Amino acid sequence: MANTDATLKQATTAIEGALGAALVDYTSGMALGTVGGGKDLDMTVAAAGNTDVVRAKVRALELLGIKDEIEDILITLGGQYHLIRLLKGRGNNGLFLYLALDKSRANLAMARHQLMKIEADLEV
Repeated sequence: MANTDATLKQATTAIEGALGAALVDYTSGMALGTVGGGKDLDMTVAAAGNTDVVRAKVRALELLGIKDEIEDILITLGGQYHLIRLLKGRGNNGLFLYLALDKSRANLAMARHQLMKIEADLEV
Protein backbone atom coordinates (compact mmCIF):
# COMPACT_ATOMS: atom_id res chain seq x y z
CA MET A 1 0.00 0.00 0.00
CA ALA A 2 1.30 3.44 -0.95
CA ASN A 3 0.62 6.75 0.72
CA THR A 4 -0.62 9.86 -1.08
CA ASP A 5 2.79 11.40 -1.85
CA ALA A 6 4.25 8.14 -3.13
CA THR A 7 1.16 7.48 -5.24
CA LEU A 8 1.21 10.89 -6.89
CA LYS A 9 4.94 10.68 -7.53
CA GLN A 10 4.44 7.23 -9.09
CA ALA A 11 1.68 8.60 -11.33
CA THR A 12 3.92 11.32 -12.72
CA THR A 13 6.98 9.10 -13.18
CA ALA A 14 5.38 5.85 -14.37
CA ILE A 15 2.83 7.33 -16.74
CA GLU A 16 4.35 8.61 -19.97
CA GLY A 17 3.48 12.24 -20.69
CA ALA A 18 2.23 13.04 -17.17
CA LEU A 19 2.39 16.75 -16.38
CA GLY A 20 0.95 16.62 -12.89
CA ALA A 21 -1.31 14.70 -10.55
CA ALA A 22 -3.50 15.38 -7.54
CA LEU A 23 -5.57 13.48 -5.00
CA VAL A 24 -8.75 15.45 -4.38
CA ASP A 25 -11.67 15.34 -1.95
CA TYR A 26 -14.61 16.39 -4.10
CA THR A 27 -16.91 16.92 -1.13
CA SER A 28 -14.75 19.82 0.03
CA GLY A 29 -12.84 20.66 -3.18
CA MET A 30 -9.57 20.34 -1.29
CA ALA A 31 -6.44 18.81 -2.80
CA LEU A 32 -5.04 16.26 -0.35
CA GLY A 33 -1.80 16.22 -2.32
CA THR A 34 -0.38 17.48 -5.60
CA VAL A 35 2.73 16.91 -7.66
CA GLY A 36 3.95 18.44 -10.91
CA GLY A 37 2.19 21.12 -12.86
CA GLY A 38 3.99 24.42 -13.32
CA LYS A 39 3.36 28.04 -14.15
CA ASP A 40 0.83 27.11 -16.83
CA LEU A 41 -0.84 24.36 -14.80
CA ASP A 42 -1.52 25.10 -11.13
CA MET A 43 -2.50 21.69 -9.77
CA THR A 44 -4.32 23.13 -6.73
CA VAL A 45 -6.51 25.33 -8.94
CA ALA A 46 -7.07 22.43 -11.36
CA ALA A 47 -8.06 20.16 -8.48
CA ALA A 48 -10.62 22.65 -7.18
CA GLY A 49 -12.02 23.31 -10.65
CA ASN A 50 -12.37 19.64 -11.48
CA THR A 51 -14.29 19.14 -8.25
CA ASP A 52 -17.12 21.03 -9.94
CA VAL A 53 -16.90 18.69 -12.95
CA VAL A 54 -17.20 15.62 -10.73
CA ARG A 55 -20.07 17.05 -8.71
CA ALA A 56 -21.95 17.99 -11.89
CA LYS A 57 -21.57 14.52 -13.39
CA VAL A 58 -22.60 12.77 -10.16
CA ARG A 59 -25.67 15.03 -9.99
CA ALA A 60 -26.52 14.39 -13.67
CA LEU A 61 -26.47 10.62 -13.08
CA GLU A 62 -28.78 11.08 -10.08
CA LEU A 63 -31.22 13.20 -12.12
CA LEU A 64 -31.21 10.63 -14.91
CA GLY A 65 -31.79 7.81 -12.45
CA ILE A 66 -28.70 5.95 -13.66
CA LYS A 67 -27.66 3.49 -10.98
CA ASP A 68 -24.04 3.06 -11.99
CA GLU A 69 -20.65 4.32 -10.84
CA ILE A 70 -18.37 6.71 -12.68
CA GLU A 71 -15.02 5.08 -13.43
CA ASP A 72 -13.33 8.08 -14.94
CA ILE A 73 -13.97 11.34 -16.74
CA LEU A 74 -11.84 12.47 -19.69
CA ILE A 75 -11.42 16.07 -20.78
CA THR A 76 -9.58 16.45 -24.07
CA LEU A 77 -7.89 19.76 -24.83
CA GLY A 78 -5.87 20.72 -27.89
CA GLY A 79 -2.58 19.74 -26.28
CA GLN A 80 -3.55 17.89 -23.12
CA TYR A 81 -5.68 15.14 -21.66
CA HIS A 82 -7.15 15.64 -18.20
CA LEU A 83 -8.15 12.35 -16.61
CA ILE A 84 -10.27 12.17 -13.47
CA ARG A 85 -10.52 8.76 -11.78
CA LEU A 86 -13.06 8.41 -8.96
CA LEU A 87 -11.72 6.18 -6.22
CA LYS A 88 -13.65 3.20 -4.99
CA GLY A 89 -13.22 0.99 -2.00
CA ARG A 90 -13.22 1.29 1.73
CA GLY A 91 -12.77 4.84 2.96
CA ASN A 92 -12.27 6.32 -0.52
CA ASN A 93 -15.76 7.71 -1.17
CA GLY A 94 -15.60 11.33 -2.24
CA LEU A 95 -12.04 11.14 -3.56
CA PHE A 96 -10.61 11.26 -7.06
CA LEU A 97 -7.22 11.08 -8.71
CA TYR A 98 -6.61 13.84 -11.23
CA LEU A 99 -3.96 13.42 -13.91
CA ALA A 100 -2.90 15.96 -16.53
CA LEU A 101 -1.13 14.53 -19.58
CA ASP A 102 0.76 15.98 -22.53
CA LYS A 103 -1.35 14.78 -25.46
CA SER A 104 1.61 14.48 -27.83
CA ARG A 105 3.51 12.09 -25.52
CA ALA A 106 0.76 10.22 -23.68
CA ASN A 107 -0.94 6.95 -24.53
CA LEU A 108 -4.41 7.43 -23.10
CA ALA A 109 -5.24 3.72 -22.84
CA MET A 110 -1.98 3.00 -21.01
CA ALA A 111 -2.47 6.00 -18.73
CA ARG A 112 -5.94 4.75 -17.74
CA HIS A 113 -4.59 1.25 -17.14
CA GLN A 114 -1.69 2.50 -15.02
CA LEU A 115 -3.93 4.85 -13.06
CA MET A 116 -6.17 1.87 -12.16
CA LYS A 117 -3.13 -0.01 -10.87
CA ILE A 118 -1.95 3.01 -8.89
CA GLU A 119 -5.43 3.41 -7.39
CA ALA A 120 -5.37 -0.19 -6.19
CA ASP A 121 -2.17 0.45 -4.21
CA LEU A 122 -3.28 3.76 -2.69
CA GLU A 123 -3.85 3.92 1.05
CA VAL A 124 -5.50 7.12 2.24
